[in-house]
Amino acid sequence: MTYETHNPYDAVIIGGGACGLMCAVQAGIRGKHTLVLERNDRPGAKILISGGGRCNYTNLHTTIENFVAAEPAFAYSALSRWTVDDTIRFFEQHGIVGQEKTLGQLFPVSNSAKDIVQVFVSLMKRYGQELKLNSQALSVDRLTDGRFEVSYETKGVTHRVTTNALVMASGGLPVVKLGASDFALRVARQFGLSVEPTAPALVPLTITGKDADWFAALSGNSVLCRVSNERASFEENILFTHWGLSGPAILQISSYWRPGELIVLDLLPNHSIEQLINTERQAGGKRLVGQLLGDFYSRRLVESMRKFLPIDTKIASLSKADAKRITAAIHQFAVKPAGDKGYDKAEVMRGGVATHHLLPQTLAARDVPGLYFGGECVDMTGWLGGYNFQWAWASGYVIAQAV
Repeated sequence: MTYETHNPYDAVIIGGGACGLMCAVQAGIRGKHTLVLERNDRPGAKILISGGGRCNYTNLHTTIENFVAAEPAFAYSALSRWTVDDTIRFFEQHGIVGQEKTLGQLFPVSNSAKDIVQVFVSLMKRYGQELKLNSQALSVDRLTDGRFEVSYETKGVTHRVTTNALVMASGGLPVVKLGASDFALRVARQFGLSVEPTAPALVPLTITGKDADWFAALSGNSVLCRVSNERASFEENILFTHWGLSGPAILQISSYWRPGELIVLDLLPNHSIEQLINTERQAGGKRLVGQLLGDFYSRRLVESMRKFLPIDTKIASLSKADAKRITAAIHQFAVKPAGDKGYDKAEVMRGGVATHHLLPQTLAARDVPGLYFGGECVDMTGWLGGYNFQWAWASGYVIAQAV
């Protein structure tokens, strides 16, 4: 075991992801010297895989309404002090120009997440910040003088370092192969902070039982859909898979879904199937139900509807009961997912360190001076589409102003 005999660091940051990297750079701009401990062999592992390797690094429409938490308003202070405009300006100053895709999502024009990470690598070198890769934090202890002692392992050798400021930016539970762990949550509990229940979020949902084969047979089909439950509603594409449902609208609703609950699919959100049927009737109603549905869906999806609907019936011959059944199936298709695909398929973790233990202006623990929590380990889960990155940048920034 080796010890740091002289501690040159103003803060030790555990986690070299979005929050940790931003925190180190912003602290460096203030003339502070930090040590970032990252258990992977490269920084920003999760940044690199986000958006299919393109990195949707913010969202133009970010507000606290885009976050799921026990106290969403807690994010207001951080998001006000480091805004979307600040994020855009920061990356533009370092060569990253954004392009808007759908629904306010901003990607680098280069479409490369590597460019985002390289910004931080370069800035850390410029400001003399230290990054230790392949370094896994093992434990944290509070010394009698109020400082923190961090034990970490690098290539089989255990080291210890002390610091006045400790920043927990080690992320959440997704994705194990990227080094995800519950270390930040364990440290929080160790120092008396409670943790809101955690679960996978922005995650595909699974279907089992009698309808499983029906969903599996549609694997690969994508359709615009409004997906809703009692808590939220999202209108984006859904994707049928061999194990259930995925796609942006499903990932979004998963943050608001709980096991045992139903979700409702409106498979034709911008039209009224009832009105379409009436229009067809006025034109003679010679077309079959399946032909009408074929105006909007793939042949495979239309054929699958045979299980629920009279697709071979002429529209003129539909009874009122049939018409109601079609309307219900198209606009109120109820699904009861069996579960989700777990942390390794989840974009983020829901829940985390309870925000009532943290100061919103600094993200410091109220009762543990010098201890900070930022990014995904905090109970602040953004929607799909760059919101979680904006929270990570903002939380890293505000912590850096305090350490």
